[in-house]
Formats: sequence, structure tokens, C-alpha cells
Amino acid sequence: MATSPWKAGEEHLNELNDKCLSILVLTIKSMEKSKNIDALQLELQMVMEQRIPEIRNIDLLQNIMKHFGKDATGFLKQEFENNVLEKLHCLTSENALCMFNMLAVVNYTSIPILDSCSKKMVATIHGTQFKQLNRILLACCILHYKNVEMFSAIESYVTSFINMWSIEQLILFLSAFEILHFRPTKLLDIVAENVIKYPESLNLKELMIIFRVYSQLSYVPKCQHQQFFEALNCSLSIYLPGIYNASLLQAVYSFCVLGYHPQAALNHLMQKDVLSDLLKPDDLNLKFNERMLHTVYVCLKVDGHSFSKPASVLQTKSSFPIAMKPMEVQEVLQAILGDKSMFRHKVQLEHGYKAEFEIKLDAERKKVLPVTETDDPADLNVQRVIFLYTSESDFCLDMCPRGTLAMKMRHLKALGYCVILFSHPKFQKLGKKEAVEFLKEKIYSADN
Repeated sequence: MATSPWKAGEEHLNELNDKCLSILVLTIKSMEKSKNIDALQLELQMVMEQRIPEIRNIDLLQNIMKHFGKDATGFLKQEFENNVLEKLHCLTSENALCMFNMLAVVNYTSIPILDSCSKKMVATIHGTQFKQLNRILLACCILHYKNVEMFSAIESYVTSFINMWSIEQLILFLSAFEILHFRPTKLLDIVAENVIKYPESLNLKELMIIFRVYSQLSYVPKCQHQQFFEALNCSLSIYLPGIYNASLLQAVYSFCVLGYHPQAALNHLMQKDVLSDLLKPDDLNLKFNERMLHTVYVCLKVDGHSFSKPASVLQTKSSFPIAMKPMEVQEVLQAILGDKSMFRHKVQLEHGYKAEFEIKLDAERKKVLPVTETDDPADLNVQRVIFLYTSESDFCLDMCPRGTLAMKMRHLKALGYCVILFSHPKFQKLGKKEAVEFLKEKIYSADN
């Protein structure tokens, strides 16, 4: 019985040298899927698992991993990582960039390789073109790789040679940095200055990116915040006649998160037909739209903005989520305060806000008082302290609260609360004694 040519091919894969394997990898990648191709690919992967520790050519290694992509086995990825780590000393900056992009294609976050490649790229960053820098940042976004040293070096390079870049390129840099939770303050100031000078020059896509970036990073230029808001408002007004309702809501929401209330855009948003469109029962984004409208409503109420139309038209049934956690925090609070009546759990606050715990202290913040649901929030002789759990995603890499959390803290302080933030995963790592001391310091500290 004759042997299938595909079967014969599989049996002879081990006889191929590295160059031939590379050609085969590229050839298979361009061929249509079939049972025979799948069988050959599986056999090729098994051969590569055995061969990869011996391969010396970095380009071949990258071609192999690109070919297998996300389907590469964990063992193959690990063998690839081990091989590359042995060759890091001879990587060029071009190799390092290619390695970043290849890992993004494979969706394999190898921190040792990424750290080493980032150092190589930082050392040779001068002269790097926009396309390469953008590819690096996009790869970081895909891999969820956050390296403050590399991001800072990119920002420094970009701002040092600011005339090399168009405003569109600068905005794309900001967009990637925001996704990575990095606040490039110098670059943010430069772009803000450009917006203030030329508000009419932004197209709608660029404008929407700016709204997202500045609101999520909770950043406005310190000495020009009013001019910045007015310039953005001017730019948005150009597009109001034809803007999609969802984009309008996103823009107004971003303004409100930053504490600014654009009159013309709000008038447009409050039109009955616009709200009806945003709140259609069959809209896939209904919950998202309700949450944003609720946020806009709360901002108008709490930030004290006098508005020509009643903010109640924006009110929805939505509220802000609460992150419920295990009981150990409650147990530590009881150990500190001595009685469950000295704190409340799962607390519903004004305007849909919620807190995990609430306690009440005297004005000097030295004595804990019993807390009840009938307490007067306006009582100046007490301090109402609330606990909010946070996660890593609530903060930028410099530990500044991101948009929603920053807005929530602003509102709760305006409502008379002292806000205590802490991370539950970090709290869980503390021993009982350390946990007690940690919460005591938070409760009685005048800095909160």
C-alpha cells in the first residue's frame, strides 16, 4: 500500500535543516486549511518542541512563533522563552522591536523577554519613527505589559522632539498611554495647549479620543483648565448638529467626570428624541447608556451646577456598583470598634453611591460614635467615614485615581464623607495584628 505524500512528509520533518523548516513554516501559513495541513502542522509543532532549544537564529525563532500564534502549546512557548533568554545579550534594537510584536501576535506575556527588550529599546530610542513607537505601545496594550521606565522614556523622547510629530500622532500616543494607565503629564499639557490654540482643527475622532484620555486619566492642565474646557466645548459644538447620540453622551459624560458641564451639549442631550434613542429597550448598550446618564445626572446635582433644564430628565434606575468582599474586613473592624453597632455594612448613600462600610467619629476624629441610618449628614460635630474597596484598575501607574474613582471621591467629599480607600487583595495578605493596625491608622488619620 502506497504511503500518503503528506504522511511521508511528516516522517521526514526531522531531516530538514533550520532554513528548510523556516520555508516550510511560511509555506504552510499561506495554504488553505485542510485535514492534511492540520496534520502536518501538528507534526511540525511536535518537531519544533524538540528542535527549538537548538535553534540559534533569532529570526527563525520569531517566524516559528508567529506561525503557530495563539495556538502554540504552553511547552513550545516555554521552550521559546528559554532559548531567547539565552540570546538576549546579542539582540539588536530591531530584534527587540520584532520580538515585542511577535509576542503580541502569539499573545504570550513573557515578562523576562519584555523587560530585556524594553531596556534595549530605551537605550536606542532616539531616531525611532512613529510607526515603530506606536507598534511598541500597541503590543504593550495587547500583552497588558506595563513598564513605567519605558513609557517615560518614550514620552521624554516624543516631547523633546515635539516638532517631529503631527497632532494626530500625539493623540494616538496619548490613546495608547491611557489604555496602559500611564499618565504622560508633559505630553498631556502639550496637547492641551494645542487644543486651546486650535480648537477648530480637531476632527471628531480625535476629539472623542481626547475626551476619553483626559477623563479616564483624570487630568486637566493645572493653570489652564478653564481654557481647556472651553476649547473642547467649542470643538464639540462644531459637531453637535450631526453627532451620533452615543458619541454625544460619551462626550458629555467625559466632561462631567472632569467636573465641567457643557451647556449646549447638555441641551442637545436632554432632547426627548435623543434620550429615547439612547434608552431603547433593544439597544445592546442600554445598561452602559443608563450608567453614563446616571453619572451625568449625579454630576449636575452634586457639583452644584445651575442648569436651565431640570436634571431629573437624565435620571435613570441605574446606580454605582459596589464590590462586595469576604467577611474578614468586617471581623477586623469589630475587633477594633468592639461592637457591630459602631459601623454599618453594605451602605446605600445618596445619588446611588454605595460604600462597603461606614463609621462615625467625633469632630476631632478621636472617638468612634454609634452609627444609625437616621444620622443627620449635615451634623458638623461628627465625621462620617466610609470605606471603598479599590482594585489595581482603579488607578493610573502613578497611583492617581482614574476617572470614575476620582469623580466618586470628589462627590462623596462634597456630600460630607471622609473617604478611605484600600485594596482588598493587599489587605488579605496582612496578618490579624497587621490588619488591625492598618485599619486603625486609616480610621484615626486626619489625612483621609
